[in-house]
Amino acid sequence: MINKRLLIKNLLAHNDENSFYDKKRKINISEKEGKAKFLKHVCALSNSNPKNNSYIVIGVEDDDNEIIGVDFFDDSKIQNLINAYLTNPPIVQYENIPFPNLPNHKVVGLVTIRANNKITSLRKNIWKYYGGAVFFRDGSISMPKAFDITIEDVNSKIVESIENHAQNNIEYTLNGVFDFLNSRKDYHPEYRVFKEYFVVCWAGQRKVVKHNMYYSRVDIELINEQVRLFYSTLDEVSITISEDSFNIIEYVHLGLQDSYNYYPLEETVISFKDNASYQINTTLLFEPPQYDKKILHHIYNANNAILDKLRKGLSLSASQQKDIKNLPATYLICYLNNFPDALNKLYRAKLLLKAYSLEVYLLYKETMRILRKVKYS
Repeated sequence: MINKRLLIKNLLAHNDENSFYDKKRKINISEKEGKAKFLKHVCALSNSNPKNNSYIVIGVEDDDNEIIGVDFFDDSKIQNLINAYLTNPPIVQYENIPFPNLPNHKVVGLVTIRANNKITSLRKNIWKYYGGAVFFRDGSISMPKAFDITIEDVNSKIVESIENHAQNNIEYTLNGVFDFLNSRKDYHPEYRVFKEYFVVCWAGQRKVVKHNMYYSRVDIELINEQVRLFYSTLDEVSITISEDSFNIIEYVHLGLQDSYNYYPLEETVISFKDNASYQINTTLLFEPPQYDKKILHHIYNANNAILDKLRKGLSLSASQQKDIKNLPATYLICYLNNFPDALNKLYRAKLLLKAYSLEVYLLYKETMRILRKVKYS
């Protein structure tokens, strides 16, 4: 089993960007340009490496390889995006890898691309790239190429060597458990061994509601691979453990006019097998709450007025200062209740909310995370 933190260290230490490895400071697949560039790089790495894995490391400075980290990104539906835009799509996995020098809310993103030994191309137009375009890696650059292409396998031995040097062992596993228990002392850290091999650690603030245990500020890691499976400072989460599985149900807090409820968002089931393998399956559970259209029109217009004031640099009233904290979530509710332009308003609000306050911007990012899960499902 590969220790993903060690794999990233090996990639950074021994390789400049090349035909099987790329690094990014950050990616943004919520906007068309960022999505298009990400798809281009996936396409190019898949075509350049037909018989081995390729990698993109996210959260690293380009010049000196300084690990700066990115926000935890739990888009389990990223394969749906790949399938929608690429012909002969590779298998793509995004994992969040914690590093000791980073704050708890930061990780290094690791994208693993497993090619299918076929030419991958864009299925349809996106941003400035045309449907049918084929990309390959030329050194550290993803370049379009003519369709008369011969696929060559030149990296398999190199990648195999890097992965072999990143294999986990008992020392790494034990150190990972102790590090987790020590760093999460305030949040009741626990661990569980599955199939005498896998170690899962988790921690969170506990809350009992009607004899049921829920957690917030949840952190869950698969220690064997040094992969953070779940992290949030806001959500309510229920955890159920059986002999061979670890189940997580995530809830989101949504509502209008001081009337809020918890709605199931997504269930994640981690199943551990006897052959030293595991599988992660996610199921979207979210059913959008429906509201009276007159009430939504009033809230929608109030949100628009707040954004208009922010654009003009005007001060918000006392009631608007309260309402702006709910603005991202209420725009989302409007969108889910057939207000299509609410989505554009939400996208355009990003920079205004970021400039207004960190608290509101974090609420905006949480809303976008929910939207991403719903859209790609």
